Amino acid sequence: MDALLRKYQCKLEQAGLVEPGSALLAELNDELAWSRPDGLQEFFRPLFERLAINSFVFIRPSEPYRLALDELCAGAGDALRPQDCETRTFLHDIPLVPAGDFEALASALSGRKGAVIRGVGVAAPGAVSLEQGFVTVSSILFASFVKIFSDALVRQRTGTLDDARRRVLERIVRLSPPPPSRAPKLAEGPFGDEISARAAMIEAGREVVRLGLVDSYFGNISCLADGVVHISQTGSSLDELAGVIDPCPLDDSSCAGLTASSELTAHLGIYDCGEAAVILHGHPRFGVVLSMDCEREDCPERGRCFAHCPEQRFAAGVPVVPGEVGTGPTGLCHTLPPALAHHAGAMVLGHGVFTTGRQDFNEAFRTLLDIERASREEVLRRLGLGRGRS
Repeated sequence: MDALLRKYQCKLEQAGLVEPGSALLAELNDELAWSRPDGLQEFFRPLFERLAINSFVFIRPSEPYRLALDELCAGAGDALRPQDCETRTFLHDIPLVPAGDFEALASALSGRKGAVIRGVGVAAPGAVSLEQGFVTVSSILFASFVKIFSDALVRQRTGTLDDARRRVLERIVRLSPPPPSRAPKLAEGPFGDEISARAAMIEAGREVVRLGLVDSYFGNISCLADGVVHISQTGSSLDELAGVIDPCPLDDSSCAGLTASSELTAHLGIYDCGEAAVILHGHPRFGVVLSMDCEREDCPERGRCFAHCPEQRFAAGVPVVPGEVGTGPTGLCHTLPPALAHHAGAMVLGHGVFTTGRQDFNEAFRTLLDIERASREEVLRRLGLGRGRS
């Protein structure tokens, strides 16, 4: 198998999204290469003629993602419309197409990054790289997991959560391992130079992905050392940070920030507002679910609350703030720094969790795990599912 096909097959398996050896990936170079023989190859092959693509990923999700996706599809029309940040920003919606209908699939993929084939799996092409398909299928499964619990919380409040859906949720919880009880032991700080700062970032980023505290590999990370904020580049993989960390001096004496994370301004604000030496941002699933659960039904900003929620909210013991990626008037660069000035962690509504450490990533990682564990317990409590033990 081609090395790139093998790499992304392993990433899917390590993330627990597919059973070993079940993913079907394809890459077009001189010839079209597939990761393995599969009867669906001939069904998908014409996509390379119909669409301007050079790669393709198809997965049959493993549990609990298959269960969540099948349940959502059973009650949906032509698309799923999750409201988490990654879906709103990158996917917009998730088309649902009938099994065996090539024209419907090709049409859906001509306008969206990926699609769900009902009862079969998730498909995503890549116009530039195989990585695009990997990110899309990962994000679709993440969004589906978040959506089924978010929808359930709304139904629970309105008294419309029926026994059948509750049983599905109970099965999903039983099939989902809880967050680790202990954080990994990471390099100890403070980090006074570029080499030690970057080594600590690479280690922490790899562990965040390994423990499943992200959506595919999304998130960002930074470290302040000797007047320079070292931050992951925009679009970089948290588990592959070597060579994609930008130095951004606090005195603006470098233009390296042009390729830095889109949340650089928020990171700079956090360092300016408090005593943080490191910042860690992940997308833990239950933290995202809990951040989106608001009991105020009459909110005048409903539907736009992710940008400018008028409420002062706390969940899992930390502030929940609105904010969009970037530096606009509703950018999280305005809301996140004040929230982290007096707390070690904060949730951005529908987006994820940011945590800080005053010396190194050990404190930030512990806080990230603490928030996710508390979020899981609170979501299950609100749904009357206890702690989800079988």
